[in-house]
Amino acid sequence: METKILQTTENDIKEAGRIIRNGGLVAFPTETVYGLGASAFDPRAAKKIYAAKGRPSDNPLIVHVCSETQLSEVVGEIPDTAAKVIDAFMPGPVTIILKKKTVIPDEVTAGLDTVAIRFPLDKTAQALIREAGVPVAAPSANISGKPSPTKSKHVIKDMFGRIDAIIDGGDCAVGVESTIIDFTGDKPLILRPGGITYDDILNIGAEVDIDSNILQLIDTDKTPKCPGMKYKHYAPDAEVTVVEGEKKAVQNKIKELLTENKNVMAGVLTMNGADYDNAVILHAGSTNKEYARNLFSALREFDELGVKIVFAEFCEQDAYGLAVKNRLYKAAAQRVIHV
Repeated sequence: METKILQTTENDIKEAGRIIRNGGLVAFPTETVYGLGASAFDPRAAKKIYAAKGRPSDNPLIVHVCSETQLSEVVGEIPDTAAKVIDAFMPGPVTIILKKKTVIPDEVTAGLDTVAIRFPLDKTAQALIREAGVPVAAPSANISGKPSPTKSKHVIKDMFGRIDAIIDGGDCAVGVESTIIDFTGDKPLILRPGGITYDDILNIGAEVDIDSNILQLIDTDKTPKCPGMKYKHYAPDAEVTVVEGEKKAVQNKIKELLTENKNVMAGVLTMNGADYDNAVILHAGSTNKEYARNLFSALREFDELGVKIVFAEFCEQDAYGLAVKNRLYKAAAQRVIHV
Protein backbone atom coordinates (compact mmCIF):
# COMPACT_ATOMS: atom_id res chain seq x y z
CA MET A 1 0.00 0.00 0.00
CA GLU A 2 1.26 3.49 -0.88
CA THR A 3 0.84 5.78 2.13
CA LYS A 4 0.28 9.48 1.45
CA ILE A 5 2.02 11.99 3.70
CA LEU A 6 -0.38 14.90 4.15
CA GLN A 7 0.00 18.29 5.81
CA THR A 8 -2.46 20.27 7.93
CA THR A 9 -3.67 22.40 4.99
CA GLU A 10 -7.37 22.69 4.23
CA ASN A 11 -7.06 20.67 1.02
CA ASP A 12 -5.11 17.87 2.69
CA ILE A 13 -7.61 17.68 5.55
CA LYS A 14 -10.42 17.42 2.99
CA GLU A 15 -8.57 14.57 1.29
CA ALA A 16 -8.08 12.80 4.62
CA GLY A 17 -11.79 13.19 5.38
CA ARG A 18 -12.67 11.59 2.02
CA ILE A 19 -10.38 8.66 2.78
CA ILE A 20 -12.15 8.01 6.09
CA ARG A 21 -15.62 8.36 4.53
CA ASN A 22 -14.61 5.80 1.93
CA GLY A 23 -13.50 3.22 4.50
CA GLY A 24 -9.79 4.02 4.63
CA LEU A 25 -7.33 4.64 7.46
CA VAL A 26 -5.69 7.97 8.33
CA ALA A 27 -3.18 8.69 11.09
CA PHE A 28 -3.65 12.13 12.60
CA PRO A 29 -2.27 14.27 15.43
CA THR A 30 -4.08 14.95 18.68
CA GLU A 31 -2.92 16.82 21.77
CA THR A 32 -2.12 13.48 23.45
CA VAL A 33 -0.60 11.09 20.87
CA TYR A 34 -1.17 10.39 17.18
CA GLY A 35 -4.33 8.41 16.44
CA LEU A 36 -5.08 5.87 13.69
CA GLY A 37 -8.54 6.80 12.46
CA ALA A 38 -11.38 5.14 10.57
CA SER A 39 -15.13 5.66 10.41
CA ALA A 40 -16.67 4.58 13.71
CA PHE A 41 -19.79 3.50 11.79
CA ASP A 42 -17.94 1.09 9.47
CA PRO A 43 -17.18 -2.38 10.91
CA ARG A 44 -14.90 -3.26 7.98
CA ALA A 45 -12.83 -0.13 8.56
CA ALA A 46 -12.53 -1.01 12.25
CA LYS A 47 -11.16 -4.43 11.28
CA LYS A 48 -8.55 -2.65 9.12
CA ILE A 49 -7.33 -0.77 12.21
CA TYR A 50 -6.79 -4.01 14.12
CA ALA A 51 -4.96 -5.52 11.14
CA ALA A 52 -2.71 -2.50 10.57
CA LYS A 53 -1.65 -2.36 14.22
CA GLY A 54 -1.56 -6.11 14.91
CA ARG A 55 -3.99 -5.29 17.72
CA PRO A 56 -5.98 -7.98 19.58
CA SER A 57 -9.64 -7.82 18.52
CA ASP A 58 -10.90 -7.78 22.14
CA ASN A 59 -9.16 -4.44 22.79
CA PRO A 60 -11.84 -1.76 22.21
CA LEU A 61 -11.26 1.44 20.24
CA ILE A 62 -11.90 5.02 21.37
CA VAL A 63 -14.41 6.97 19.27
CA HIS A 64 -13.46 10.61 18.58
CA VAL A 65 -16.11 13.29 18.05
CA CYS A 66 -15.93 16.99 17.19
CA SER A 67 -19.05 18.28 18.97
CA GLU A 68 -21.42 17.50 21.82
CA THR A 69 -24.12 16.95 19.19
CA GLN A 70 -22.03 14.21 17.61
CA LEU A 71 -21.42 12.72 21.05
CA SER A 72 -25.17 12.49 21.71
CA GLU A 73 -25.58 10.58 18.45
CA VAL A 74 -23.50 7.64 19.67
CA VAL A 75 -24.20 7.34 23.41
CA GLY A 76 -27.30 6.84 25.52
CA GLU A 77 -28.02 8.56 28.81
CA ILE A 78 -25.33 10.88 30.17
CA PRO A 79 -25.15 10.76 34.00
CA ASP A 80 -24.79 14.03 35.92
CA THR A 81 -21.17 13.35 36.88
CA ALA A 82 -20.27 12.61 33.27
CA ALA A 83 -21.95 15.87 32.24
CA LYS A 84 -19.70 17.73 34.71
CA VAL A 85 -16.61 16.17 33.14
CA ILE A 86 -17.85 17.00 29.63
CA ASP A 87 -18.49 20.63 30.59
CA ALA A 88 -15.13 21.03 32.33
CA PHE A 89 -12.72 19.04 30.15
CA MET A 90 -14.17 18.50 26.66
CA PRO A 91 -12.60 19.20 24.29
CA GLY A 92 -9.45 17.95 25.98
CA PRO A 93 -7.38 14.91 26.98
CA VAL A 94 -10.18 12.92 28.61
CA THR A 95 -12.25 9.93 27.45
CA ILE A 96 -15.59 8.89 28.96
CA ILE A 97 -17.17 5.44 28.81
CA LEU A 98 -20.96 5.36 28.47
CA LYS A 99 -23.60 2.98 27.17
CA LYS A 100 -23.49 3.00 23.37
CA LYS A 101 -26.21 3.36 20.79
CA THR A 102 -26.56 0.65 18.15
CA VAL A 103 -25.09 2.92 15.47
CA ILE A 104 -21.65 1.96 16.85
CA PRO A 105 -20.82 -1.58 15.64
CA ASP A 106 -19.47 -4.30 17.91
CA GLU A 107 -16.21 -4.34 15.92
CA VAL A 108 -15.39 -0.91 17.39
CA THR A 109 -16.24 -1.80 21.01
CA ALA A 110 -14.95 -5.40 21.04
CA GLY A 111 -18.52 -6.60 21.55
CA LEU A 112 -19.15 -4.46 24.64
CA ASP A 113 -22.40 -2.54 25.09
CA THR A 114 -20.35 0.50 26.12
CA VAL A 115 -18.29 2.93 24.07
CA ALA A 116 -15.30 5.14 24.95
CA ILE A 117 -15.77 8.70 23.64
CA ARG A 118 -13.25 11.51 23.29
CA PHE A 119 -13.54 15.09 21.99
CA PRO A 120 -9.92 16.06 21.17
CA LEU A 121 -8.63 19.59 21.71
CA ASP A 122 -6.27 19.49 18.73
CA LYS A 123 -7.59 21.66 15.88
CA THR A 124 -6.33 19.34 13.14
CA ALA A 125 -8.10 16.39 14.76
CA GLN A 126 -11.31 18.39 15.04
CA ALA A 127 -11.08 19.51 11.40
CA LEU A 128 -10.51 15.93 10.22
CA ILE A 129 -13.56 14.62 12.09
CA ARG A 130 -15.71 17.45 10.66
CA GLU A 131 -14.50 16.70 7.12
CA ALA A 132 -15.07 12.97 7.56
CA GLY A 133 -18.65 13.70 8.59
CA VAL A 134 -18.66 10.76 11.01
CA PRO A 135 -17.21 9.99 14.44
CA VAL A 136 -13.71 8.57 14.05
CA ALA A 137 -12.59 5.40 15.84
CA ALA A 138 -8.91 5.72 16.65
CA PRO A 139 -6.38 3.95 18.85
CA SER A 140 -2.78 5.19 18.93
CA ALA A 141 -1.05 5.03 15.53
CA ASN A 142 1.69 2.54 16.39
CA ILE A 143 2.39 -1.16 16.16
CA SER A 144 0.49 -2.76 19.03
CA GLY A 145 2.56 -2.97 22.21
CA LYS A 146 5.17 -0.40 21.16
CA PRO A 147 5.57 3.13 22.58
CA SER A 148 2.79 5.42 21.41
CA PRO A 149 3.73 7.95 18.70
CA THR A 150 4.10 11.60 19.69
CA LYS A 151 5.89 12.74 16.50
CA SER A 152 4.98 12.18 12.87
CA LYS A 153 8.26 10.31 12.29
CA HIS A 154 7.13 7.68 14.83
CA VAL A 155 3.95 7.10 12.83
CA ILE A 156 5.82 6.92 9.54
CA LYS A 157 8.19 4.32 10.99
CA ASP A 158 5.36 2.10 12.26
CA MET A 159 2.54 2.67 9.78
CA PHE A 160 4.02 3.59 6.38
CA GLY A 161 2.77 1.04 3.85
CA ARG A 162 0.06 -0.20 6.21
CA ILE A 163 -2.47 2.65 5.98
CA ASP A 164 -3.79 5.13 3.42
CA ALA A 165 -2.47 8.43 4.78
CA ILE A 166 -0.57 10.15 7.59
CA ILE A 167 -1.20 13.78 8.53
CA ASP A 168 2.03 15.41 9.72
CA GLY A 169 0.92 17.69 12.55
CA GLY A 170 4.22 18.08 14.38
CA ASP A 171 4.76 17.05 18.00
CA CYS A 172 1.97 16.22 20.46
CA ALA A 173 1.72 18.56 23.45
CA VAL A 174 0.61 16.17 26.24
CA GLY A 175 2.56 13.06 25.22
CA VAL A 176 0.51 10.39 27.00
CA GLU A 177 -2.95 9.14 26.11
CA SER A 178 -6.14 10.60 27.52
CA THR A 179 -7.52 9.94 31.00
CA ILE A 180 -10.30 7.33 30.72
CA ILE A 181 -13.26 7.44 33.12
CA ASP A 182 -15.93 4.73 33.17
CA PHE A 183 -19.41 6.04 34.02
CA THR A 184 -21.28 2.75 33.57
CA GLY A 185 -20.67 1.22 37.03
CA ASP A 186 -21.88 2.01 40.52
CA LYS A 187 -19.38 4.86 40.82
CA PRO A 188 -17.26 6.64 38.17
CA LEU A 189 -13.89 4.91 37.86
CA ILE A 190 -10.62 6.14 36.35
CA LEU A 191 -9.41 3.23 34.22
CA ARG A 192 -6.38 5.04 32.76
CA PRO A 193 -4.69 8.20 34.08
CA GLY A 194 -3.65 10.87 31.62
CA GLY A 195 -3.64 14.58 30.90
CA ILE A 196 -6.57 15.24 33.25
CA THR A 197 -5.55 14.20 36.76
CA TYR A 198 -7.53 12.71 39.62
CA ASP A 199 -7.20 16.03 41.46
CA ASP A 200 -8.50 17.93 38.42
CA ILE A 201 -11.65 15.80 38.46
CA LEU A 202 -12.20 16.20 42.21
CA ASN A 203 -11.78 19.95 41.85
CA ILE A 204 -14.92 20.21 39.68
CA GLY A 205 -16.98 18.39 42.31
CA ALA A 206 -17.03 15.03 40.52
CA GLU A 207 -16.38 12.06 42.82
CA VAL A 208 -14.41 9.23 41.20
CA ASP A 209 -12.41 6.20 42.26
CA ILE A 210 -9.16 4.92 40.73
CA ASP A 211 -9.17 1.41 39.27
CA SER A 212 -6.86 -1.04 41.05
CA ASN A 213 -5.51 -2.31 37.69
CA ILE A 214 -3.91 1.01 36.70
CA LEU A 215 -0.44 -0.27 37.59
CA GLN A 216 -0.98 -3.86 36.46
CA LEU A 217 -2.78 -5.88 33.77
CA ILE A 218 -6.24 -7.45 34.14
CA ASP A 219 -6.74 -11.21 33.99
CA THR A 220 -6.32 -12.80 30.56
CA ASP A 221 -9.87 -14.19 30.55
CA LYS A 222 -11.46 -10.73 30.87
CA THR A 223 -12.44 -8.30 28.13
CA PRO A 224 -10.93 -4.86 28.82
CA LYS A 225 -13.32 -1.89 28.94
CA CYS A 226 -10.67 0.40 27.48
CA PRO A 227 -7.24 0.27 25.82
CA GLY A 228 -4.16 -0.43 27.92
CA MET A 229 -5.76 -2.66 30.56
CA LYS A 230 -4.94 -6.17 29.33
CA TYR A 231 -2.03 -6.32 26.89
CA LYS A 232 1.60 -5.27 26.92
CA HIS A 233 1.84 -1.58 26.07
CA TYR A 234 4.41 1.14 25.48
CA ALA A 235 7.38 -1.26 25.40
CA PRO A 236 10.51 -0.47 23.40
CA ASP A 237 12.84 -3.21 22.16
CA ALA A 238 15.19 -2.40 25.04
CA GLU A 239 14.47 -3.94 28.46
CA VAL A 240 13.24 -1.20 30.81
CA THR A 241 13.62 -1.17 34.59
CA VAL A 242 12.06 1.60 36.68
CA VAL A 243 14.06 2.78 39.70
CA GLU A 244 11.70 4.68 41.99
CA GLY A 245 12.31 6.68 45.14
CA GLU A 246 14.25 9.62 46.60
CA LYS A 247 16.65 11.34 44.19
CA LYS A 248 20.02 10.38 45.68
CA ALA A 249 19.01 6.79 46.42
CA VAL A 250 17.73 6.37 42.85
CA GLN A 251 20.98 7.70 41.38
CA ASN A 252 23.13 5.44 43.56
CA LYS A 253 21.08 2.37 42.65
CA ILE A 254 21.30 3.11 38.92
CA LYS A 255 25.09 3.56 39.18
CA GLU A 256 25.23 0.15 40.87
CA LEU A 257 23.09 -1.39 38.12
CA LEU A 258 25.25 0.15 35.40
CA THR A 259 28.35 -1.37 36.99
CA GLU A 260 26.65 -4.77 37.08
CA ASN A 261 25.74 -4.43 33.39
CA LYS A 262 28.94 -2.77 32.14
CA ASN A 263 29.22 -5.11 29.16
CA VAL A 264 25.75 -4.19 27.85
CA MET A 265 24.83 -0.97 26.02
CA ALA A 266 22.72 0.78 28.64
CA GLY A 267 20.63 3.92 28.77
CA VAL A 268 19.30 6.09 31.59
CA LEU A 269 16.13 8.15 31.42
CA THR A 270 16.73 10.82 34.00
CA MET A 271 14.47 13.30 35.80
CA ASN A 272 17.30 14.83 37.75
CA GLY A 273 19.90 15.48 35.09
CA ALA A 274 22.46 13.24 36.78
CA ASP A 275 25.69 12.13 35.10
CA TYR A 276 26.25 8.43 34.67
CA ASP A 277 29.33 6.71 33.28
CA ASN A 278 29.06 4.23 30.42
CA ALA A 279 25.43 5.03 29.59
CA VAL A 280 23.34 6.84 27.00
CA ILE A 281 21.55 9.56 28.97
CA LEU A 282 18.25 11.13 27.90
CA HIS A 283 16.56 13.81 30.01
CA ALA A 284 12.82 13.28 30.54
CA GLY A 285 12.24 16.65 32.17
CA SER A 286 12.25 17.94 35.72
CA THR A 287 8.49 17.57 36.34
CA ASN A 288 6.11 14.69 35.75
CA LYS A 289 4.24 16.78 33.19
CA GLU A 290 7.45 17.16 31.19
CA TYR A 291 8.22 13.47 31.74
CA ALA A 292 4.85 12.55 30.23
CA ARG A 293 5.49 14.70 27.17
CA ASN A 294 8.93 13.18 26.54
CA LEU A 295 8.54 9.58 27.70
CA PHE A 296 7.46 7.75 24.55
CA SER A 297 9.81 9.70 22.31
CA ALA A 298 12.72 8.87 24.62
CA LEU A 299 11.90 5.15 24.66
CA ARG A 300 11.89 5.15 20.86
CA GLU A 301 15.17 7.09 20.75
CA PHE A 302 16.88 4.50 22.95
CA ASP A 303 15.94 1.85 20.39
CA GLU A 304 17.24 4.00 17.53
CA LEU A 305 20.56 4.35 19.37
CA GLY A 306 20.87 0.59 19.87
CA VAL A 307 20.44 0.62 23.65
CA LYS A 308 19.67 -2.83 25.09
CA ILE A 309 18.70 -1.99 28.68
CA VAL A 310 17.16 1.20 30.09
CA PHE A 311 17.03 2.36 33.70
CA ALA A 312 14.30 4.97 34.20
CA GLU A 313 14.43 7.33 37.17
CA PHE A 314 11.05 8.08 38.70
CA CYS A 315 9.67 10.08 41.61
CA GLU A 316 5.92 10.58 41.94
CA GLN A 317 6.19 14.23 42.96
CA ASP A 318 2.79 15.56 41.83
CA ALA A 319 -0.69 14.56 40.62
CA TYR A 320 0.62 14.01 37.07
CA GLY A 321 2.89 11.27 38.38
CA LEU A 322 0.23 8.54 38.20
CA ALA A 323 -0.02 8.90 34.42
CA VAL A 324 3.76 8.59 34.05
CA LYS A 325 3.94 5.68 36.50
CA ASN A 326 1.16 3.83 34.63
CA ARG A 327 3.11 4.03 31.36
CA LEU A 328 6.51 3.32 32.90
CA TYR A 329 5.36 0.25 34.82
CA LYS A 330 3.80 -1.23 31.69
CA ALA A 331 6.77 -0.34 29.46
CA ALA A 332 8.94 -2.10 32.05
CA ALA A 333 6.63 -5.13 32.30
CA GLN A 334 6.48 -4.44 36.07
CA ARG A 335 10.28 -4.48 36.51
CA VAL A 336 10.35 -1.87 39.28
CA ILE A 337 12.99 -1.32 41.99
CA HIS A 338 11.88 0.76 45.00
CA VAL A 339 14.73 2.46 46.86
